[in-house]
Amino acid sequence: MLNEFFKDQLWLGVAQAAVTVVLAVAVTLVGRWWKIHLEKEVGIALVRGIVQIVIVALVLVVLLKGPELVAVPVLIGMIITASVIAGRRVKGIAGSIWVSFYGIGFGAGLVILLMVLVGVIDAALTSVIPVGSMLIANSMNTCAQALERFASDLRSHTGQVEAGLALGAAPDECVKPYTQSAVHSSLIPRIDQLSSLGIVWIPGLMSGMLVAGADPVYAAVYQFAVITMMFASSGLTSVVSVLLVQRRVFSPAQQLLLRPGNSVPSVKKGRAA
Repeated sequence: MLNEFFKDQLWLGVAQAAVTVVLAVAVTLVGRWWKIHLEKEVGIALVRGIVQIVIVALVLVVLLKGPELVAVPVLIGMIITASVIAGRRVKGIAGSIWVSFYGIGFGAGLVILLMVLVGVIDAALTSVIPVGSMLIANSMNTCAQALERFASDLRSHTGQVEAGLALGAAPDECVKPYTQSAVHSSLIPRIDQLSSLGIVWIPGLMSGMLVAGADPVYAAVYQFAVITMMFASSGLTSVVSVLLVQRRVFSPAQQLLLRPGNSVPSVKKGRAA
């Protein structure tokens, strides 16, 4: 319907975006009716989303004409931004941004590097930046989910953890069930992505390759490879992030710092990551 009113591609895109914004606002208002107040967050996210993606598109037009090494600072910038976003989602743990940076940097960064070296990801900017951004974005979401779940479980089981400490158990052993739960729960969406691939959803990368004329079987297999890389990078990110953050919730005297309604006072008071 919209393409009948808007013949110019740019204005068609603006109209399509406007319709989706109306839909998002409607969903937000439904949440408000249920006393779920997300108006500010959704509003900021919508504005930031459209501004950021347009700026990135304009920047990529220039960057994609440059040398392949341009991908390095671009991906590092994405990792830093993802770390800030994931870290800010975790309330009450000082240094969560650094934990996110180490986790995402190790998980997504290592997978991107290895896959470029062995040739799974083409070193060309048109390949490594889009695929790398997908790995970083998934690692960011996994990191936030893992840290939030760990902090939530720890606050809910403060008594059990302190009882274990009082009986002489090591801090790592006291929180082990919650680290395992955090990693497991954060990876469920990635496992669902793999198991539902091609049946519940057809990812955009595969669709784009088909439109570009790629062999359908190759497009399908490569899309599977990308989703598998997402799982691998997310898994490494989750494990590293949770292992690092569990050190920050105890004092040097092995006292639990994270309690219901409280935050970890300072990174310096915890054991260094």
